[in-house]
Amino acid sequence: MFSFIQIVTALVLAGIAYWWISWKRNERRLKWIPKVPGHPIFGNVLDFGKTTDTLTILSKYTKSHDGLCMVDLVFRKLVLITDLKLVEFFLTSTKILDKSSEYRFLERWLGDGILIAKAARWRKSRKIITPAFHFGILAQFVSTYESNAEIMVKLLEKEVGKGSVDIYNYVTMCTLDIIYETSMGVKINAQTNKQSEYAFAVKEMCRITVDRSFSALKQSNTLYALTGDYYKESKYVKFLHANTDSVIRARRKALQGSEGQQIDEDLGEKKKLAFLDLLLQSKVDGEPLPDWYIKEEVNTMLFEGHDTTGAAISFALYSLAENPEVQAQAMEEQRTIFGKNRNRPITFDDIHVMKYLELVIKETLRLYPSVPFYGRKSDVDIKYKDGQILPKGTSFLMYIYGIHRDPKIFPDPEKFDPMRFETMHKTSPFIHLPFSAGPRNCIGQKFAVHEMKAVISKVLRNYELLPAFPSHKPLLAAESVLKSANGIKIQVKPRKWD
Repeated sequence: MFSFIQIVTALVLAGIAYWWISWKRNERRLKWIPKVPGHPIFGNVLDFGKTTDTLTILSKYTKSHDGLCMVDLVFRKLVLITDLKLVEFFLTSTKILDKSSEYRFLERWLGDGILIAKAARWRKSRKIITPAFHFGILAQFVSTYESNAEIMVKLLEKEVGKGSVDIYNYVTMCTLDIIYETSMGVKINAQTNKQSEYAFAVKEMCRITVDRSFSALKQSNTLYALTGDYYKESKYVKFLHANTDSVIRARRKALQGSEGQQIDEDLGEKKKLAFLDLLLQSKVDGEPLPDWYIKEEVNTMLFEGHDTTGAAISFALYSLAENPEVQAQAMEEQRTIFGKNRNRPITFDDIHVMKYLELVIKETLRLYPSVPFYGRKSDVDIKYKDGQILPKGTSFLMYIYGIHRDPKIFPDPEKFDPMRFETMHKTSPFIHLPFSAGPRNCIGQKFAVHEMKAVISKVLRNYELLPAFPSHKPLLAAESVLKSANGIKIQVKPRKWD
């Protein structure tokens, strides 16, 4: 008779042997992809330290390997891509719908929300959530953009006359207020409450997730559980989940009390439906969605719609400050739309006629894509051209930042030139990818662009944007979204309108 210890030992050794054989087999099948030279034991992990180095390193890799290479991160290998044909192949494939393993670090917070869900759950969620971004629903939110942007504009008054202001700090609190109100149907007042526990918890969760993604040791759940960040994450997840749970319970109770009518009334007018309300009213096979499902999707919406939009607006304002001729043209459009009354509330129709501002946003997202790379993982063996195999379980990273700054695609790529997008509709849809493309593109991209237009318009109508003094250049950092490690600084000066 074999002892229990002998049986366990044999099973462990068999598991290691199976893993090793599978690893070597996949390595052979991926030999057609050039490897980035690295340490014999640690691979390329030692190249990655600060998040401010990540974009430089990835750009060096892709440029020296013609847009396709294998990065060795010890516990996993990553196929890094800027080759346009491969990017199109991956983004349009119906067999490569799962996100790469890095996204699993968000699971404790977001569960199986639409951002990180596997293909089957994603298809179900996409069908349920798509109506929330219908034209008529989006039109409801314009007043929310307006009211929260108005708060930010007033808060910026104290920065007038100063050499510089880190506009990012103001904008991200504004976008957090907007996404919370449009998603949850209640206000969080992050802009006026500087001690917002919710805002701090979200910020820390983003930091922890990124740090873990680029740490070799923290890839292991066992080793990660021994770190301080694990206990911080547990604390923040508990707080964020409790916050969402309490709002869901309150809104469901209100919905049941209203017998299916729109929830709440404000000054005698029916209040707009939040994303949460739409989920609470949704049914699958005649049954309402369970609270745990709603919580995952609402938390995902809050995560996706906060920092991404905040970073994009901040970089847009910085770009306008640094390019006065572009700002002048954007202002000409604003004057045409608003006439003599710059303080009237923005409308949905106004947003749709801001064509030049839309070009500004597109160019901002080319130079500063909020999500600088997209990860995918194949759940089956994939045959590419000439019999080349992409084995099951392979992780791919499409390096959007590198594509957007490729001079072969965008001539003079470092120049901020919104007019280059006047003819972009005649080119491939896979060269400008701030919202991804294909079946798993960003479901909320129209919402995001509308919000960006409304907030930028409000700032432009109230302030002239000038370069920071002393001069400032953002130090780009690839975190949960593209950020600047040294802030995004500009000067603000009251705008003369008449």
